[in-house]
Amino acid sequence: MSGPFANAGAAVERNLRFGVEQVNAHGGVKLADGAHPFELVVLDSKGGTEEALTQLRAAADRHIGYIMQGNSSAVAAALIGAIDKQNSREPGNRELFLNYSADDPALTNANCSFWHFRFDAHAGMRMDALADVIQRDKAVKKVYLLNQDYSFGHDVSSLARSALAVKRPDIAVVGDEFHPIGRVKDFAPYIAKIRASGADAVITGNWGNDLTLLVKAAREQGLDTRFYTFYGNSLGAPAALGDAGVGHVIAVADWHPNVGGAASDAWYGAFRARFPAAQDDYPVLRMPLMIETLAAAMTRAGSADPTAVAKALEGIRFDNGFHASWMRADDHQLIQPLYVMEMAKAGAPGVRFDNEGSGYGFRTVLALPPGRTVVPTVCKMQRP
Repeated sequence: MSGPFANAGAAVERNLRFGVEQVNAHGGVKLADGAHPFELVVLDSKGGTEEALTQLRAAADRHIGYIMQGNSSAVAAALIGAIDKQNSREPGNRELFLNYSADDPALTNANCSFWHFRFDAHAGMRMDALADVIQRDKAVKKVYLLNQDYSFGHDVSSLARSALAVKRPDIAVVGDEFHPIGRVKDFAPYIAKIRASGADAVITGNWGNDLTLLVKAAREQGLDTRFYTFYGNSLGAPAALGDAGVGHVIAVADWHPNVGGAASDAWYGAFRARFPAAQDDYPVLRMPLMIETLAAAMTRAGSADPTAVAKALEGIRFDNGFHASWMRADDHQLIQPLYVMEMAKAGAPGVRFDNEGSGYGFRTVLALPPGRTVVPTVCKMQRP
C-alpha cells in the first residue's frame, strides 16, 4: 500500500473490496449458526518480504484466518514458509493463504503447500498462451527478454526460452536482461539496447511501475517492436503507450472487459458503478472471484475454520455465468480461461471498452477455455 507499487496495491484493494461487498450484499457466508459478513483488513507490506512477515505475525495475533497477497512471488514464498510453520506450531490458530497474483510456478509445483491456493494462472500457463500467438506471428525473428531481477522475472526468462524452443525454434534470443525491481526510474538505456539488438519483439513479465515506465520509454524513443507482455493491459500502461501501443502490445489475462457476453458486461458494469472514476477502471476478475469462491467453500464446509475450508476448496468448481473455473486438488492451482489480447483504439472492432478512460483498450486474439490452460504439476502435497 506504499512504496513504488502502491498504485497496484490500491487497485488490488478495490478489487478485493468489490468481492467482499458482493458476498455481503447476498447475505454473507451461511454457516450453521447463521449468516456472517466478510471483513477486509488491509495491512501494508510496503512491497518487502520482512515487512510482509511482520504483518503476517500481526494478522496471526488478531486471529485473522485468511491471508491474501499476490504482488511479488518472493514475498509469497516467504509467507508460505511462515504459514506452514505457524499452522504446525499453533493448530488452533491456523491461516490459509489465498494468492491472487504471485505467479512463480514453483509455488504450486516443487514448493506447493496445503495451506496455499493460487487463483491466478502461473507464469508457465501465461507463457504457453503467449507462445501460441508468437508461433503464428511470422514477422518475429529476433526476441529480447527483459525482466525484473527476482524469482518471477527469472521464471519468465527461462519459460520464454523453453516455449520458443518448442514452438518457434527459428527465433533468435538476442538479449536476456534483468533489472532491479522497483528501482529503475529511466528505462531509456534498456530501450537503446533493445534497438541495437535488432529485436522484432520484447517478452517481459514486468508489472506495476516497472512496466509503465518501460513502455513510456519505448514510446518516447520511438521503438517500433512488438511487446509480448504478461501485464501490458495493467494499471496505467495503455495510457502510457498511447498510439505507439496500438498493434504493438500483446497481453495475457484471465479476463478483460471486451471478452463480451451479457453476463461479462453486467459484471463489468457493476464494477464501474461501484468505482466510477476513470483512474479506478482496473477490474481484475480473479480477485473478486477468489472472494466468492472462498465464500462458497465456507458454505460448503459449514465452517470458517481454515483447515475445513482448505479441504472444501480442493476440487471446488465455481461458475459466475461467464468464467467457469475449478481448483485443482493436486497442487491448489486454479484452472480457468485465458485470453491473449492486442492493444487497439477504443471503437475498433472488438474494443467496445477502453482502459481507465485512455481511449485505448484490448481485443481478444486468442481465447483459451479452461481445459486448454492445464499444465502438469510435480507437486507432492503434504496434507494435515
